[in-house]
Amino acid sequence: MSPSAPYYLKGSPLAIRFNSVIGWLARHGVSLAGTAEMSVRGRKSGQMQRIPVNPHTHDGERYLVSARGHSQWVRNMRAAGGGELRVGRKVRAFTAVELPDEEKLPILRTYLEKWGWEVNQYFQGVTARSSDEEIAAAAQDHPVFRITVRS
Repeated sequence: MSPSAPYYLKGSPLAIRFNSVIGWLARHGVSLAGTAEMSVRGRKSGQMQRIPVNPHTHDGERYLVSARGHSQWVRNMRAAGGGELRVGRKVRAFTAVELPDEEKLPILRTYLEKWGWEVNQYFQGVTARSSDEEIAAAAQDHPVFRITVRS
């Protein structure tokens, strides 16, 4: 990867299969530790793309964090400005606003506290116990969206 290329860690075949199972469970009403299936409109195809996500709450606000970096769902979210979260029959439409890097530190720290067991491998050595400087340095590699669920 060139120094100017955005960070993105593509999933292994096993990770892709595991995500498929987690998404299937969420679609059928089983949320593991708060997971949900997100649908976001594809920026090229126009078709809804589905991926399991870990919605994260910090100071009463809800967020989606891309542990793997500037993934396809992130690019689609930037274009679409929102999507849907599903657990079973409960589908919640939301709008999304991407945060600038300088606002991500507290969200990333609490995200790593809750989800680190699952996502630390994507943060290149940064954990919830890392210094503010280390987490802030990793912020550019991990897009964060504040989401607002529509009523």
